[in-house]
Amino acid sequence: MEEQIQAFLDFLATEKKYSENTIAAYRNDLTQFLGYLQGRFGRQQAAYERGATAETVSAEKGSLASLTWSDVEKDTIVSYILELKEREYTSSTVARKVAALKSFFHYLVAAGVVRSDPTVTLDSPKVKKRLPKAIPRRDIERLLAAPANSDTPKARRDHALLELLYASGMRVTELVSLDVSDIDLQAGTVRIHGKKTPSKERVIGIGDTATQAVASYLEHGRTQLVHSPNEKALFLNHRGQRLTRQGLWLIIKHYVEQVGIAQDVTPHTLRHSFAAHKLSQGKSLQDIQKLLGHANISTTQVYQQVSQESDL
Repeated sequence: MEEQIQAFLDFLATEKKYSENTIAAYRNDLTQFLGYLQGRFGRQQAAYERGATAETVSAEKGSLASLTWSDVEKDTIVSYILELKEREYTSSTVARKVAALKSFFHYLVAAGVVRSDPTVTLDSPKVKKRLPKAIPRRDIERLLAAPANSDTPKARRDHALLELLYASGMRVTELVSLDVSDIDLQAGTVRIHGKKTPSKERVIGIGDTATQAVASYLEHGRTQLVHSPNEKALFLNHRGQRLTRQGLWLIIKHYVEQVGIAQDVTPHTLRHSFAAHKLSQGKSLQDIQKLLGHANISTTQVYQQVSQESDL
């Protein structure tokens, strides 16, 4: 069964051109469901071996040794969803896992692995939409200033990436994907590659403060962190390699705790704050849409409510 999961993931990578992060999420969700299946069928097989009757054990087909995706029925998936809810997974997480199963079984049917799709009539859990969280400018200022307490290469890097995140509103993946060549210090701009289509770029101004922070990092920080002259990445970790999403998250978490911001802050919080603050300063929705790289302005409109309801 693992082979079919891997074939599906290969399909997403080669045919659908999904990102590595999306494929990793699918892998985790499908592997978790497979573990649930193996545990469920294993318990049933053990019950039969102890002499339990068919009336006392669920009547799914087959045994653990011969278990295939064709053995999975809608009731099994419903039971899995109920278990997720009992384990207090959020509705958005459950909805994502159900979506992964739907996509997977749709693929299995198309590939001729199974005859029928048990998820066809399965309803996806309703997800309560929550407003993006923005934090007040005073907290942003404290956060951005935190790395300035030190002049080490890492501190200069951290100052530059925080300033750049807030000045551009770019996504986390976009930031860690930046190369040195994407920064134009003279023009004060950054070239950002699209979320799903790397060739779809946007070039935006980042202001004097962020430009100066990046310039300082390039001159006094990156030169100390880089190990290979062939390394193109703008932001590097202590091994001289491209900074990861996880590494960025840990950096932000460190400074949030250092300055004592009570509100939950993630890398995406700076993007939300950027958009809400720009709107409160008089920028139009169309301007914000272009800056954020939203394909549809309806995605941007949520920030109107954020800016109205938040203490910015």
